[in-house]
Amino acid sequence: MEEAGRAAADELTHAFPGQVTLLLAGGGANGGDAFVAARHLLSLGVGATVLALPARHPLTRRNRARWRAVGGQTLALTPAAVARRSRDAGVLVDGLLGTGFQPPLRPALAEVVAAVNAARARGLAVVSLDLPSGLDAAVAEAGPSVQADLTVTFSGLKPALLFGPAAERAGRVVLAPLRLPPAWGTAEAVAQRPYDADLGACLPVRAAGAHKGTAGRVWVVGGHPGTAGAPVLAGWGALRTGAGLVTLHSGAEVPLLHPELMVRRHSDLGAFLDGVSANGRPDAVALGMGLGPDGADHARRVLRWGLPTVLDADALQPELAGSGHDRCVWTPHPGEAARLLGNTAAEVTRDPLSAARALQTQLGGVVVLKGGPSVVAAPGGLSVSRGGHPGMASAGMGDTLSGILAALLGQGLSPEDAARSGVRLHARAGERAARAFGYGLSASDVAAELGGAWHDLQAAAGATGGGT
Repeated sequence: MEEAGRAAADELTHAFPGQVTLLLAGGGANGGDAFVAARHLLSLGVGATVLALPARHPLTRRNRARWRAVGGQTLALTPAAVARRSRDAGVLVDGLLGTGFQPPLRPALAEVVAAVNAARARGLAVVSLDLPSGLDAAVAEAGPSVQADLTVTFSGLKPALLFGPAAERAGRVVLAPLRLPPAWGTAEAVAQRPYDADLGACLPVRAAGAHKGTAGRVWVVGGHPGTAGAPVLAGWGALRTGAGLVTLHSGAEVPLLHPELMVRRHSDLGAFLDGVSANGRPDAVALGMGLGPDGADHARRVLRWGLPTVLDADALQPELAGSGHDRCVWTPHPGEAARLLGNTAAEVTRDPLSAARALQTQLGGVVVLKGGPSVVAAPGGLSVSRGGHPGMASAGMGDTLSGILAALLGQGLSPEDAARSGVRLHARAGERAARAFGYGLSASDVAAELGGAWHDLQAAAGATGGGT
């Protein structure tokens, strides 16, 4: 609590230097954080007032007394007091409720939260401690809660700060450094969030004598009348991610939009896949993009080869559970994940971490649950991606990602490393494309930026000596 309050005060003085601060302290441990922050602000010469509920937590009572001992003023917390005192403040600190809260808000607290949001609507900056009051830390949904401009969180990023409507309530999120034994935070960690330096260090490096036959041979199996562009996008993603040879195999007439891609049309795609000898197979396969109603049957054929395989779109079928292997990467979006799990997309997006873990248990291999951000579930645990851009919410992005992942698998990365680095590479390319094209992005816009994104991740690795 002492470390959390100190770190919050440091961030407040950095973000809002010299601003008179009104702090709201709940009766639990979050209120204790607010009292500690107020004491540190006062010691730094910042004007601070605390509006507080009766303290229930023993450490909150102790820190309320310490605040009083240094001359701090505590007033009763009511909606009217928030409305009145907030007019004289430059920033309001929400220390009402923390990670132990489960909705719904009690009526009295709901009125206080409404008063906080009304003060923000008048132009007052609002900073939440750990997470905005009213949110359940473990899920992505948001009911009545504080709308923060900044959330200073401690120990680790909570799911509510990463996903869905809840994350939108948090504003800008800062993970405050606490001077505590690292093992304390690690013991409670649900998922990792790798840095660009870590992921850049995973990317393959070609030898000077490399040629197209050693840079990874990738097959894309997909396409159906009406969806013939999907495998093209996957193939282009694979080429831009360094695959040496990319061949599209389809039962449909696939347009040759990029002459670097090789296209093979098959009148009987299933018979072709059944007849491929072991020596004629590629280094990696991406399968399912626009593949049509025979997707599950074709997926079984390819899965029997035991090759590194990315399964997407029409290859994501519940009947394939148990058919995978440890070299598979499954890439569902929330709707596909719901079909695989037998629930709803709303349930998946409410708790993406649990959904990704359940999918990995069901399917095996590695699962990329796509979203903003995406979750990678592997036998070793969960990781949450960084970055991306809202403009990437357009058709074809998942096809391009499948090609990226297949290219990395074909160049020798493990499924987990390919998934984690490929998802971030895709997101970083989207960030670069947004700078060039603005809000609405196409999958081709993003694929065109993959080379620059690759450079960015490798530069991050180089800046830290190959990882952190």
